[in-house]
Amino acid sequence: MVKKWRIVTFFVIVLALAGVISQTVMNTAKGINLGLDLQGGFEILYEVSPAEEGEELTDETMQATVSALNQRVNVLGVSEPNISIEGENRIRVQLAGVEDQQTARDLLATEADLSFRDVDDKERLSGDALEENGASVGFTRANEPIVTLSLKDPNEFGEVTENIISEYNQPNNRLVIWLDYEEGDSFSEEVQKEDPKYLSAPMVNQPLYERDIQIEGDFEIQEAEFLAEVLNSGSLPVEMEEIYSNAVGASLGEEAMDNTIFAGFIGIALILAYMMVYYRFMGVIAAVTLSAYIYIVLLIFNWMEGVLTLPGIAALILGVGMAVDANIITYERVKEEIRSGKTILSAFKAGSRRSLSTILDANITTILAAGVLFYYGTSSVQGFAVMLIVSILTSFLTAVYGSRLLLGLWVSSRVFNKKPRVFGVKEKEIHES
Repeated sequence: MVKKWRIVTFFVIVLALAGVISQTVMNTAKGINLGLDLQGGFEILYEVSPAEEGEELTDETMQATVSALNQRVNVLGVSEPNISIEGENRIRVQLAGVEDQQTARDLLATEADLSFRDVDDKERLSGDALEENGASVGFTRANEPIVTLSLKDPNEFGEVTENIISEYNQPNNRLVIWLDYEEGDSFSEEVQKEDPKYLSAPMVNQPLYERDIQIEGDFEIQEAEFLAEVLNSGSLPVEMEEIYSNAVGASLGEEAMDNTIFAGFIGIALILAYMMVYYRFMGVIAAVTLSAYIYIVLLIFNWMEGVLTLPGIAALILGVGMAVDANIITYERVKEEIRSGKTILSAFKAGSRRSLSTILDANITTILAAGVLFYYGTSSVQGFAVMLIVSILTSFLTAVYGSRLLLGLWVSSRVFNKKPRVFGVKEKEIHES
């Protein structure tokens, strides 16, 4: 006797699933963060060395550097920067969607080491005297941009200015303000240049016991804002040398994404067509579960706030192959049981049971390989590994349990009793045991 309520349950599940996917899939896809290879941007690999000779790089120093770089990146307004430590002395910075790459590079590379020196280049006050977030942009009466600095101790600055006055006569009674002073830099050489390296060199005619001081340097408004933002982000505890960079234009990234998605659709469509032709009704079930699989993977990746890259899309499509493989293993086992002369229901139960261990072995070994890639890989390789792990776990959920649930409803309804052709088995292939 046909149990029609099982068939009704099947259609209710499929229609509900189709309704949810059709209403939410676009928002889910748009909510996923895209990597720089999909929306444009650039990445830089830095080699890190200690700020002073004799020091050693520690994990704490590297983490502090990453934190400082994150603060600087926030100035650019990048929503999903990827700053990671590679090995013992390298840091990779990936910034997706950044248009002004030179500004970003300048912001990352500068050590932001502020210092106040005399004309003989002797340091009188370091950037540590600056209050946290103590730099701001203001304007003179002539409406020219200036940078205002708030100091922690006005007495300390007052003593510095007093010493300058007592030790130097005009015109050498100057307090030279440097950003990223390097060994070998000289005020006497820089002052002769049209664009000196130091920020400003005002004369000190009287002691200044003040908390707020001003840097005037014929700044453009953008330059003043940039300087203030760099100072507020803090100095780096290390020196960084750029050893590799890669830029991807927004149009190139968009073209790559369109081509990859188009190729993915073609591949998935061919897979589904093959499944439905070769496995008949079971192939239709596979098409339903694979659609659910793709949607759930996107949903999980969106929830994880992961960054989707071209390798990630490749991993998603590879996951489709893994899901199809799980379906094929199950369906072939079911067909073998049908050929052995068992009833459709018995063949379904036996085939599902026998295929489970094989599917588990294949998925576990692939997850182990993906785990190794994630642990030892970098940047896009890690993105590929994360997407692959998510894809495999999801494919196991949909291809094993989802497929069995939907196919089981039809088999249990007994509508396919004595209809082996529905499962791709010809009657002449069946031999009674």
